[in-house]
Amino acid sequence: MQLDVLAIGAHPDDVELAVGGTLAKAVREGYKVGIADCSRGELGTRGSAELRLQEARAAQNILGVHVRQTLAMPDAAISLTEDTVLEIIRLFRTYRPRLVLFPPPFERHPDHETVHRIVRTAYFKSGIAKLRTFGSDGTEQTPFRPSRLVCYIQAYHHEPDFLVDITDTFDVKMEAIRAYASQVYVPERYQSNEPETVLSRPDFLEAITARARYWGSLIGTTYAEGFLTIEPLGLASLSKLLL
Repeated sequence: MQLDVLAIGAHPDDVELAVGGTLAKAVREGYKVGIADCSRGELGTRGSAELRLQEARAAQNILGVHVRQTLAMPDAAISLTEDTVLEIIRLFRTYRPRLVLFPPPFERHPDHETVHRIVRTAYFKSGIAKLRTFGSDGTEQTPFRPSRLVCYIQAYHHEPDFLVDITDTFDVKMEAIRAYASQVYVPERYQSNEPETVLSRPDFLEAITARARYWGSLIGTTYAEGFLTIEPLGLASLSKLLL
């Protein structure tokens, strides 16, 4: 399946927290959307790799995302290596996305920052004709480079370069986040004696809502998600600003 949008995260739940509303909106608009989780989140303080995989599938169904793939990179030890770059190159050449959403270069979690570097490297190398890769069926893949890379905003505060109105899909975003009951505060679905984390505190989802409301207020909507550009965005005409 060829994708219009591919969102890449270091761990299950990264994408939902940052761009769940945007992905749900793209699906509603008829675009083909995929998610790739670089690791299973197996070293997370709460839950387990198996449970997080189940939660990721549930979140995928809530968002309506067409494809979700979990890669084999080690949680909390993701590194920029030839192998990890090749994993992303194979992903690009398999799904041939036009737009790739991925973590910003500076973040709270080292895995997020490393995934940024891996994706940037893979983006360039994926277009090199003499770099050979093979799909899961053993067929040689053809070179491909996505049209555009855009960073979503995660934990650290960044001033967004542009904002996407997610008012109509904010409830879907929050439902998808709550699918990760082992990670965020959903006491009626998951209770344990595991240590509390930033995500599992009762006020974490309130903070997600507050940020979306703030960004929405900047563009005259109720909720929005923020993005950072890698390269300048061009307009064919000022008419795009007169809609």
